[in-house]
Amino acid sequence: MTESPHHGTSGEQPDVTATGATGAGGDAAGTPPRGGSGDSAHGARHHSYYEGGAGASSEPGGEDEFDHTANDSGQTGESGESGESSETEGVALAEEDTMAATLLADLQRLQAEYVNYKKRVDRDREVIRHTAVGSVVESLLPVLDDIHMARQAGDLAGGPFAAIADKLEATLGRFGVERVGEAGQEFDPNVHEALMHVEAELPEGATGTTVVQVLQPGYRIGDRLVRAARVSVADPA
Repeated sequence: MTESPHHGTSGEQPDVTATGATGAGGDAAGTPPRGGSGDSAHGARHHSYYEGGAGASSEPGGEDEFDHTANDSGQTGESGESGESSETEGVALAEEDTMAATLLADLQRLQAEYVNYKKRVDRDREVIRHTAVGSVVESLLPVLDDIHMARQAGDLAGGPFAAIADKLEATLGRFGVERVGEAGQEFDPNVHEALMHVEAELPEGATGTTVVQVLQPGYRIGDRLVRAARVSVADPA
């Protein structure tokens, strides 16, 4: 009787090429090929599939959906950053414009205050100067009245006293002292004080009350009247 051979007892390894369990040319799912000249194209196709990593497409050689997500999110992030940068620059420019306008307003206000201060100081300085000179003139009024009376009497026709009187009046004139009140002027109550009202012949063309004689001359410094001129006046016929 011929005995049938028992598989697996002779030490021979089963041919697993057909089953796809193992072998150099195996094409089992989930097992990458080991290489070989005959299966180079097949191996390359599976290489791209298995090298896709996490998130790879279910189809070999397919596109990576996570790559699309990453790219899209990157572009969106860049656009968002650009928009935020533009908005930040706009806010910064608006703040700079506001600060510049504030500083300009402060500068203009300070300039106006300085101009007003300078005007006030100059005006006060002039008032103080006129006040000081006016005090000196008031103290010299008796001397000036004596000079005026001596000139009317003809005592200052010549001599050293006349030169001294002229120098004194010239010195006062440099400080703005002006004598007011002359015969023939139209009467002005702002600078004249009428002590006598007389009948006299007036200059031709006089139509109002006119000064005919100066009893005491007046003095003023700029717009300040130190003393009004005391005069006698006459009305036209």
